[in-house]
Amino acid sequence: MENQHKLPVLPYKKYVQEKMTLHLFLQIIGKIRLKMTPRKNHWWYITEYIDTKGFSTHPIPYNSGADQFEICINVQKHQLEVHTSQGDFESFPLHDKLTVADFYKKLMNILETLNISVSIVDMPFDLDIDKPFSKITEYHHYNEDYTKNLWRTMLWIANVFKAFSGRFYGKTCPVHLYWHSFDLVVTRFNGNEAPPMPEDARLSDKDAYTHECISFGFWPGDENVPEPAFYSYTYPSPDGIDKESIKPASAEWVDSNGSPMALLKYNSLLESENPRQDLLDFLESTYQAGAKKANWDIDKFRVPDLEDL
Repeated sequence: MENQHKLPVLPYKKYVQEKMTLHLFLQIIGKIRLKMTPRKNHWWYITEYIDTKGFSTHPIPYNSGADQFEICINVQKHQLEVHTSQGDFESFPLHDKLTVADFYKKLMNILETLNISVSIVDMPFDLDIDKPFSKITEYHHYNEDYTKNLWRTMLWIANVFKAFSGRFYGKTCPVHLYWHSFDLVVTRFNGNEAPPMPEDARLSDKDAYTHECISFGFWPGDENVPEPAFYSYTYPSPDGIDKESIKPASAEWVDSNGSPMALLKYNSLLESENPRQDLLDFLESTYQAGAKKANWDIDKFRVPDLEDL
């Protein structure tokens, strides 16, 4: 039975400060990757990844492209690590009472020690915090249990997302973590250009939504949805999508800034006998709903059996 792997409980309200502390850490290392990585469509070059140790930038070029470095929040050891292709390694421990300001200063000092020159916009993005990272002392709530449970959950989700991603023969993004919103995401594209966004739309949105897409994600909760949840939306949103049937029975259509979004609460999987299948059903049914209503060529994007190639 699939539920041999017991999913961790992730209470949002109990760990609001712990989540925000980790989110700010991820924004700092994400902004370093943003500044130093060559551009790729839809902001795919700024993202972070879930791997065997924790939350990672994966390799970032430096030294005029001759070398690479990687920043990792190692959840196994609860430390921030920087590795380079030169064989250098630096780290510092992560713990309760480590402020965001101290995290920022320690990391920047490490990069300076390693002769990695980088300057970022020293401000949180879209978090209603109007002060630079170097001045944020009110968030100092790194929690080992919460961080490890969230990482273990995202590791499991990433593997399910990858299995789902392999069912699609069109353009698909990597399974990656957008640090600005703390979303673990995989997105499918049909190749058609989307209508231009309004002139006053944010640059990040303009680049993210240049083409029609169906996106699937997980986030650990926020003020609007105060618990971990999975979601799916189709862009542009087709009329009548919220009338389509989706799975499992606990999934529902909700309003998201005036457009329908499918929502599956993480806690419903904790009660499931087969959470992996329930999540795959959610992903597949919401894809079918979006692809059908937006007139995607579903057969063209279906992955053929190897013997049929």
